[in-house]
Amino acid sequence: MVDNASSLDDLSPAERRRRRIRDSILRAAERMIADQGEERLSIRRLAEEIDYSPAAIYKYFESKEELVAELQDAFFQRVLGHVDAVRHSAEPFRCRARRSVRVYIEEALHQPHHYIGAFSCVVDPQSDADQSSMKFRAFDYLVAMVREGQALGEFDAAKDPITLAKSVWACCHGAASLMAHLPHFLNGLNGEPEIGRDAFLELHADVIMAGLSTR
Repeated sequence: MVDNASSLDDLSPAERRRRRIRDSILRAAERMIADQGEERLSIRRLAEEIDYSPAAIYKYFESKEELVAELQDAFFQRVLGHVDAVRHSAEPFRCRARRSVRVYIEEALHQPHHYIGAFSCVVDPQSDADQSSMKFRAFDYLVAMVREGQALGEFDAAKDPITLAKSVWACCHGAASLMAHLPHFLNGLNGEPEIGRDAFLELHADVIMAGLSTR
């Protein structure tokens, strides 16, 4: 479900109706992207999916690209909200860092359709628009976390913090993507026992922290 910055209670009846229709369009687009891929999404196909006319959808979104960009930003805005709460908690640094890893993956798995949609298309990393998006703001937080760990002597200060942050993101994204796409990812393989999701996320956080640590 797409998050809303303002409460529906603060809107007029007409504005609430518009918000509900807009959110229903976004939810349908999420499902289509997750099931068929972003390349198969079109305004015409989306209109057929929700029994709207293409013209009705264009009242809310000027293009498919605008719709997909909003889906992506909505996911990362939600992640940033949760991570920001961790960031400003009174916990020791390593606890906050571990929780940040977990929060990202848990948010991805909370709404896997939304997460898959957030990475459904390739962006130009040199684009000013892309670098001002919520996705890059989330990455900026990760860089800040690595730098804080280096300043505290917890993480290896000899390594480039941006490269380290990219590696952490890749680890988190890989785990989240596998678990979102493969429901049986944590099942035991070759007769080995199944590992629960919480146990796996704790282990995954341990592996990432060990890779960053100076110890």
